[in-house]
Amino acid sequence: MKNRKFAKVALIALAMVLVCIVSVVGTVAYLTSKSAVVTNTFTVGNVTITLDEADVDEAGEVIENADRVTENTYKLIPGETYTKDPTVHVAAGSESSWLFVKVENGIEAIEASTTVAEQMAADWTLVVGTDNIYAYKTTVKGGDDIVVFENFTIKGDVDNDTLASYNDKTIVVQALAVQSTGFDSAADAFAAVGGWPA
Repeated sequence: MKNRKFAKVALIALAMVLVCIVSVVGTVAYLTSKSAVVTNTFTVGNVTITLDEADVDEAGEVIENADRVTENTYKLIPGETYTKDPTVHVAAGSESSWLFVKVENGIEAIEASTTVAEQMAADWTLVVGTDNIYAYKTTVKGGDDIVVFENFTIKGDVDNDTLASYNDKTIVVQALAVQSTGFDSAADAFAAVGGWPA
């Protein structure tokens, strides 16, 4: 009987201890703090350019209110000046870029001053190791419009036979843009892309 009383008292004491533990644990508070969410969204940069020129008639006169074009036809006459204004348009949103143009001038030998090359000298630099690829003097950004040159003039003393030998000759201009991020100079960017693409 003594053992039973003792067991009963021990059981009651144990129950009271458990009640105390549960009530103490239930009232314990922790200091907490929850941060705001940080979400990273990634977009891909791009470089987009187009090249066009004023629409002109055979005499090199600009056709008013005409859209810009990618090709014109000229009738060459000694001493005449013709509008040809190839312009690189850097699309809005494009990354900062180094700009290059390749100019294949099939009438260079019959040009009078100011020649295409002379017009380009102010804003463009011949890329080392090339004879017709030029780098723009600074980087360009989205929304920029860069005029390559404005016109060409035929020498006044070109005879008909010489002029006839230039029938179907062309001036071809092509542009290339390379992101400027990661490159300290146009030369570095040009070398990194392996030169003018095929």
